[in-house]
Order: sequence, then C-alpha cells, then structure tokens
Amino acid sequence: MRFGIAGNLEKPGLAEIVAKLARRFAKDRVDFVVHDKLARVVSRSVPKSLLPSSRVVTEQKLARSCDLLISLGGDGTILRMARLVGEHGTPILGINLGKLGFLAEVSVEELDDCVDEVLAERFTIEERTMIEAAGKGLSSSYYALNDIVVDKFGSSRVIDIETYVDHDYLATFTGDGIIFSTPTGSTAYALSNGGPIVTPTNQTIIISPICPHTLTVRPVLVPDHCSIRVRVASAPKQVHVTADGQLEKFLTPPVSLSIRKAPFAARLVKRQRSSYYDVLRKKLHWGKDVRLGDGAAENRS
Repeated sequence: MRFGIAGNLEKPGLAEIVAKLARRFAKDRVDFVVHDKLARVVSRSVPKSLLPSSRVVTEQKLARSCDLLISLGGDGTILRMARLVGEHGTPILGINLGKLGFLAEVSVEELDDCVDEVLAERFTIEERTMIEAAGKGLSSSYYALNDIVVDKFGSSRVIDIETYVDHDYLATFTGDGIIFSTPTGSTAYALSNGGPIVTPTNQTIIISPICPHTLTVRPVLVPDHCSIRVRVASAPKQVHVTADGQLEKFLTPPVSLSIRKAPFAARLVKRQRSSYYDVLRKKLHWGKDVRLGDGAAENRS
C-alpha cells in the first residue's frame, strides 16, 4: 500500500507530524508520497533522505499516486481533499489537528495505532454522498461533500428562489437563501439553520431555506436520485453560490442552477471500533451537562 500525505499548511505542529510519519514509514519500509506544497513547508523538519524529490508529487497527481490519503488538519481539510481525490475513489484518513473533528475524527495521539490498523487492513471505508451544482456562470461543476449554498449577497433585502424537484415545482422560498446538503453535511451549516441530523447511509438531499420569510417553511428531504433546479429571477444585487464554504461564485440574475448527486462519492477511512453514533454523541456533547465545568462534573460524579 502506498500512502499519500497532505494537509492544512497553517496548522501548528504539522511539520513534526509529517516528520514522524516519514520516519515511521521509512523504518517499516512503507511506500509514501507527499503533496508538494506540504513538502516545501516541512522541508526543514524532514531530512532530504526521507523526503527525496521522487516522493514529492503535485496536487494534480496526488490522487493517482497513492492508495490511501492521510489528511492532516480538520474537517475543512477533508472537504477539500474529497473534491481533490473523490473522482479517483482514493480513501481518505482524516487526522484531526483542528477543533471539532467531526469528519477528521482520529486524534494525533491515536495516529500510530490507526496506521497499525490500516497496515493490518483492520479498517472500514464509508462512502459518503457528494453533490454537484452546475449552471450558467459556473465555468465547471462545483462539487461538495457537505453542502451547496445559494444565497443573497451585498444586501439586507430577501430574495425569491424558485425551487423544482425533477419536473415538479416545490415552492418559491423567500428569505436569505437555501442550503442544499448531503447527509454528511446535515451536521454542518444545515444543522445550525435548524435542519435535522441525517445519518450518512441515507440517500437524500436536504433542502433547508435560510431564514425563510414564512414561518411554516421547514427543511425538505428528497431522494438523492432527484435533480433539483433553482431559479432566481431578480435580486437586489448578486447571487452568491458556495460549495462547502470554500469555492464561491457571484452571479448576476437571472440565475438558474441544477443541484444533483455527484457521479462519485467521498470514501472515508473509519476505525472498526468507532461508529457514527459514537462520534455524534462525543462531538455534540450529548448527555453532558454543559452548564458544569470539567471540575464540577468530576465532583458531581
């Protein structure tokens, strides 16, 4: 198995972790490659003997150069890697150097044990639905693991978004915009917008209006084989389209976009001893009295 290593270049301690992995792989004679931008950042911490030019690959070649990609960072890093390697089906192992770590759920302290499990093939791969947005004004499709958002920009006034599911008219939503999310993205922006938590194995796309003008409007779940079309005939200024909060485009009305399931999925490496519900409870602090500090909680127990 050949590993790939990529990460968020702004995370503290990144160089030390890459050096540790490089020494580990060299000792165990495990093949690996490193994203070229990451290699430049850690060049002072990793001896050239461990990281020769033959192990450094460009972003365009990364997915084809490894069997499994180690993503060093947070959830945002995994979202970016999913767009980068998803089309090639490369599994992604997320190592959490961030805060929440809902997708990148393996901690730095667990890294060695997790690598042992991967080398022994004691892991599972979860396929996570991705969605794409296409339409006039987007030079190419926007792919997202979490969500595609269509919202207003540069004005305090609301916009009207006509929404269709396949050939059926759903509604014209008046408000700040709409979040179109995958089950994976149901715990991201859509959750803060009052949407439901949808387990990753569900085959749905969640339509969540943002601050709708009508109080009876609620999120709608549609099968992910449906094609969703939105149209904004006019807006006070521009219409803002984002994918996973990382790619963005500003469009001048009239705007017409289609949102549908992407032709490929993100493949996330999961440890066998951890379930989605374990992560859900831990990351959302279910069952924990958040009014109590750690010390008070210990005294109470």
